Amino acid sequence: MTVDLSFFHSETSQRLRAEGRAEDILRILDRRGIEVPDPARERVTTCTDLDTLGTWLDRALTITTAEELFTEPTA
Repeated sequence: MTVDLSFFHSETSQRLRAEGRAEDILRILDRRGIEVPDPARERVTTCTDLDTLGTWLDRALTITTAEELFTEPTA
């Protein structure tokens, strides 16, 4: 018996993962006491690229302002 796993690769599945990751980013920033202006919040919640969201999730752990989510760290 085979199991249909196509849902996990579907557009709906991808969108749900992105929404969850965006929520995680905003939750981390909230718990860290970092204010997230509406334009930054909208940028996070409307992003559908999981790689970008993953980068932002990692940055959310160490940044001090929401704007730092979107800027490349300097060496």
